Amino acid sequence: MIIRRELPSVLLGLALLLALLAGAMPSARAAEDPAKYPSQPLRFVVPFAPGGTTDFVARIVQPKLQERLGKPVVVENRPGAAGNIAMEMVAKAAPDGYTIMLGDVGSITINAALYPDLKVKPVTDFMPVSVITHTPSLLVVGPTFAPKTVQGVVAYVKERPGKVSFASQGAGSQNRLAMEVFAEMAGLKMVHVPYKGGSGPAAADIMGGHVPMMFAGLPPVVNHVRGGRMRVLAMATKERHPALPDVPTFIEAGYPDMVMSSWQGIFVPVATPKPLVDKLHAAVAAVMADPEVKAKLLQGGLTGESPTPADSIKFIAAEEKRWTTVAKAVGATAD
Repeated sequence: MIIRRELPSVLLGLALLLALLAGAMPSARAAEDPAKYPSQPLRFVVPFAPGGTTDFVARIVQPKLQERLGKPVVVENRPGAAGNIAMEMVAKAAPDGYTIMLGDVGSITINAALYPDLKVKPVTDFMPVSVITHTPSLLVVGPTFAPKTVQGVVAYVKERPGKVSFASQGAGSQNRLAMEVFAEMAGLKMVHVPYKGGSGPAAADIMGGHVPMMFAGLPPVVNHVRGGRMRVLAMATKERHPALPDVPTFIEAGYPDMVMSSWQGIFVPVATPKPLVDKLHAAVAAVMADPEVKAKLLQGGLTGESPTPADSIKFIAAEEKRWTTVAKAVGATAD
């Protein structure tokens, strides 16, 4: 099974631990006294265009982070190549704590498997300050699609092997890979229909009944669900999500390993000194604990947290192994 295949992870784990230690070493390019940091504005790079989930998170976090740090934090959208353009720019930035990036599951842990000529190694060229938000993967269908449960979908597809299609936000998207994982778990043979331009075009065809189903993150579809234009059959979470408490989990549907989410995290160049990373983390942790921030994120279908850089490294290593394995197993490529 896809989820049971493992890539060698010892070298990756060692590289990430060395990266963490490297952050504790003095940097010739980052000589500022940590006690005085920050003394100038920060660039907050978002690797995607305005309007998406990552930009949504950045706009909620930015004002409070600016307040905590006492200096302007300027959001800078740098879209292109599924986040690669921004990542290459940030990886080359001075490791002085003044350039931070809001990366996501795709840019940090999937792109390396899709772009063989990628000039940056996301899991080793960046230091995570913290993985700050999660949004569940959900199985959504159109309002006229006959099956009402996950079990119903499985039975429906098995009666029509190779004839039922599913949409995705791109050939290498996390949501496409989530469907591939589920299809293998359930023994389904389906037809993949990739869309470009984010969740919008795919969602439109789901609502119009042109494609029956897809996996999606909660923020882009939550208003469609609440408006009755889409139905969610299950969430890939350990427990029911507070934004849609009536929707069951895949665990409840009999698929205990179907637990996955999309996420965003704040990153800096890997050589950023540890005292600056720690100071950034303290500010981020305070922001993510703010009730106003939590409420705004939850309204959009996201939950917030603030694990330490060390804990974030462990999480990202596991995510990199999972999604790289899946991407290679299904032959996923960049759009």
